[in-house]
Amino acid sequence: MRIVFCGTPEVAVPALDALVASDHEVVAVVTRPDAPSGRGKRLTASPVALRAEELELEVLKPQRPRDEDFVARLTEIAPDCCPVVAYGALLPQRVLDIPRHGFVNLHFSVLPRWRGAAPVQHAVLAGDTETGATTFRLVLEMDAGPTYGVITEPIGPADTSGDLLTRLSYAGSALLVETLDAVEAGVEPVVQPAEGVTLAPKISVEHARIDWTRSADEIDRLVRGCQPNPGAWTTFRGERFKISSAAPDPAPEGVAVPAPGVLLVGRRDVHVGTAAGLLRLGQVQAQGKRPMDAADWARGLGGAVDLRLGD
Repeated sequence: MRIVFCGTPEVAVPALDALVASDHEVVAVVTRPDAPSGRGKRLTASPVALRAEELELEVLKPQRPRDEDFVARLTEIAPDCCPVVAYGALLPQRVLDIPRHGFVNLHFSVLPRWRGAAPVQHAVLAGDTETGATTFRLVLEMDAGPTYGVITEPIGPADTSGDLLTRLSYAGSALLVETLDAVEAGVEPVVQPAEGVTLAPKISVEHARIDWTRSADEIDRLVRGCQPNPGAWTTFRGERFKISSAAPDPAPEGVAVPAPGVLLVGRRDVHVGTAAGLLRLGQVQAQGKRPMDAADWARGLGGAVDLRLGD
């Protein structure tokens, strides 16, 4: 089939590569417009745009998918199908109707669980033991279209959202190619069940703030679910303090768990009290400093006592 690929972030690049290597013909790519990036806020093309340029593919960057110029160009290209991976904008019905086989989306969850922008993050936050990826035909209702195929992926106790998305981006790419093969062969998708729907809205920076009155297990899931973006954080001495890795840890024999947020600094490790259990800090980053091991950070405090996070 002649296809136009729609995607934007790094996690969508493996799917583009897989489609280019398949028997289908990628004739163009649709991605979000260049956006400010880095300290200098320079306009930067998306990872998908950069890869498409390397592949010498036509790249379309509409400000809005309803823009007349974009609709006209996509109509002119006349793709048979448009596979989508994390494009990042809602498509109007007039655009969805252009390819004769519609738009086929690769979504990183086992639908209907975790419909929305952050399915993997919410799976980790909720303590799910399994996630996956689903291909489905796009409709106007968010992630509600009929499904073609699904794969599953276990969530390990140390997995971050970034870990899972990396694995799913490659496994999901194979699923997407298989789905397009099935679409070309005339396979029809299956309506999603009405039961089991959960929503996965985007995780904001404020949602990533650590509440030390939660249990160590819950905070561990928050840290892993928000890694690498938006990144879990708290405060220390009134300034933002990032925590990139942490893990629940049994209290040493004879040591009482301190109050929520209170630091327990040892010779080789740093723990924090929570509402239930100790949390051992891994990599941290104080404001204006580079990321470092928590024990190295604590040594720089010069033996200060009565230290607390979330002050």
